[in-house]
Amino acid sequence: KLCFYQTATPQSEEEMETLRLFFRGKDLVVLSTTRHPKPISQVAENITVITSRAIEAMNAHSVADVLNRTPGLFVDYNKDFGATSLISVQGSEPRHVLVLVDGISWNLLSEGAAETNSIPIGIVERIEVIKGPASSAWGSSLGGVVNIITKSAGSTERPAGSISASYGEGNTQDYRGQISGQAGPLGYYLFVGRQYSEGLRDSRYFDNDSFYGKFKIPVSKSLNLGLSIGYSEPHQRLGDFPSQDITTKWIDRTFFTKANLDASLTNALSLKLSFYQFKHKAIQTNDTLGLVSPPGELVLENIFDEETAGGSGKLILKKARHTAVFGLDFDSSKLDQTRNAGLMFQFLGLPETATTHPEIEKWAAYANDTIAFGQCSLTVGLRHDHNSITGSFLSPSLGFTYSSSKEFILRGSMARGFNMPPLSSTSGGGLFVDPNPSLKPEEIWSYQVGMETTIAGAIWLKATFFHHFLENSLTLERGGGGPPNFNDIFVNKGNVTREGYELELETVPVHNFSLLVSAAYVHISPSNIQGWAAINSYRIGFKYDDRKSFRAHLSGQHLWWNQDEFYEAKYNDLIWSLNLNKKVYSAGHTSTEIFLSAHNLFNGSQYTWIDNKNPRRWIEIGVRFGFS
Repeated sequence: KLCFYQTATPQSEEEMETLRLFFRGKDLVVLSTTRHPKPISQVAENITVITSRAIEAMNAHSVADVLNRTPGLFVDYNKDFGATSLISVQGSEPRHVLVLVDGISWNLLSEGAAETNSIPIGIVERIEVIKGPASSAWGSSLGGVVNIITKSAGSTERPAGSISASYGEGNTQDYRGQISGQAGPLGYYLFVGRQYSEGLRDSRYFDNDSFYGKFKIPVSKSLNLGLSIGYSEPHQRLGDFPSQDITTKWIDRTFFTKANLDASLTNALSLKLSFYQFKHKAIQTNDTLGLVSPPGELVLENIFDEETAGGSGKLILKKARHTAVFGLDFDSSKLDQTRNAGLMFQFLGLPETATTHPEIEKWAAYANDTIAFGQCSLTVGLRHDHNSITGSFLSPSLGFTYSSSKEFILRGSMARGFNMPPLSSTSGGGLFVDPNPSLKPEEIWSYQVGMETTIAGAIWLKATFFHHFLENSLTLERGGGGPPNFNDIFVNKGNVTREGYELELETVPVHNFSLLVSAAYVHISPSNIQGWAAINSYRIGFKYDDRKSFRAHLSGQHLWWNQDEFYEAKYNDLIWSLNLNKKVYSAGHTSTEIFLSAHNLFNGSQYTWIDNKNPRRWIEIGVRFGFS
C-alpha cells in the first residue's frame, strides 16, 4: 500500500476517530517544525503537542504546570502558585530552549532563558514542543522550542466563551474570562485574567493581572489582516533564602503587539508577513532577611528593561509532492541593565549604581521543503543567521518519516544547531562578572530516531532515542577577567555530550479508564559543565473520561536531578496529584462545570535546593461557565 500526498488541512471527523487512539486525540496537523502546518505523519522531529482540552483537564494555572508533565522536559521550579521556572529539554541548559508566543520570542535578552509565568495559560490553544535543536527553522534554539499558539479570533455572530473562578489553600485565587465572535467583518478574541496567592509556603506570594486580544479582518477571500496585543504584570515574592540571608521579590511587566497579513497569491502560492514589538521590564530586589545583618536593608537590585522590534515574511509553495517554505526574519533589540548595590556590596568594591546598554541586530534567511513520496516523507532545511555581535551561523537539517500503516510511524532526524550567548555575557556583565565580547555561539550536532505504533490495537507506544554533541559550551571561568579586579568571565570551553531516551505508553480506554506511563533519561558527560551527570523522570497516571460530563486524572511523577549534596536537595518522592472535572449543567448554548484539584497528595518532597522547597498538600476547587 502506497501513501498518497496529504495536504496540511484539518482531518475529517472520521479520520480523527480512526487515528484517535494512535495520536491520543492530538491535532494531527502541526506548525512548528517547518513554520507551516503539515500532517504529523510527515514530522521527522521529536515533537509533543498539548491541546487546550488537555490543559483544561489539568486545571493548570501556568505554562510551567503544563510543561512539567511533558516527557523529555525537566522543569525546575518550586511548584508554588505562579512560580518562576527554568525549562530544560533533554538535559539542555534553560537558555538553550526557545519559548515563542505566536512566533514572538519570550527569552530574556539578559540571561537567555525564558520566564513563562507572564504568559496567561487561559489564552493557549495548544503548545507544540520540539525536543532537540530547531535552528534550521527558528535560529538560536539548540535545546528545543516551546511554541505557544494562542486561541483564534471568532468567526460567528453569536459570541462564545467562558468565565471561570477557582479558590484554594493559601488564599489562592484564579479568575478568567474570555469571549470570541464576529462583529460585522471583524473577528475577535478577548481575555482577561486575575491571579493571586498569599503563597503555599511561608514568605511567598503571587499577584498578576493580564489582558490579551486578537482581531482578524478579512479584506477579501484571499487576504486577511490580523492584530494581537497582550499585557501582563506578575508581582512575586520568591521567598526567603536563609543560606544567603536574603528575601527576594520579582516584578515583571510584559507588553507585546503583533500585526500580520496572510495572502493567497495563487492556488499553490501564499504569502505571510508579520511585524511585532515586545517590551519587557524585570525588577529583582534582594533585601536582608535579618539573620546576620539588620532586616530590610538593600543587598542588590537588578533592573532589566528590554525592547525588541522585528518582523518576518515567508512564501509557501505547495505543488505536487512538495511543501516548500522560504522566509526572512529580522529584529533589533536593546537592553538597559541597571544594578543598584547595597552597603555590603559597596564595601566589596561595587559602585552604588552601574548601568550598561547593550544592543543587537539580527537577520536570517531560511528555506525548507517537505517531500512526500509513497510511504515516506523527506524534509530538508537550511537557515543562515547573522547578528551584530557573533557574526554568522549556518544551520542545516535533514529528516525522514516512514509510515507502513495508520498505526506505525518511524521517524529520524539530523540537525546542526546553535545558541546565541546572552547579552549580559557578551556586553552587559553581571555581579562580579565581566562581559566577554569575543564569545562565540554554542554549537550542536543532534541525531534522533523514534517510532510510534499501536500494539494489538490496545496500547499506544512512542519511543525516541537521541544523541546531542555540544561544542563551545559557555563556562564561567573564575577570576578569568584578569586585572585589576579579577572578576569571573564566561568563555567558550568544553564539549558536552547528552544522550538518552524517552518512552510513552497509553492503553485504549476500557469502561472509560486508561493507563498512562512515561519515562525519560538523559546522561550528560562531562558532568562538571552543567553540574549533574544524569537526569531521569517517570510518570504514571490513571485517567477516566466519559467524553460527556466527567473527567478524572490521578498521576504521580518522580524526577531525579542527581544534584550536588551541597544544595541539600530532595527528590526521591513520587508526587501525586488528582484532577476532577464534572459537568453539572448543560442546556442549549450554556454549560456549567465544577472542578477540584488536590496537589501533592502525600506531602512528598521534590526540590533542588533546601531554600526553595515545594509546597505540601494543597487543595483547590473551582467553577467554569461556558456559553456559545
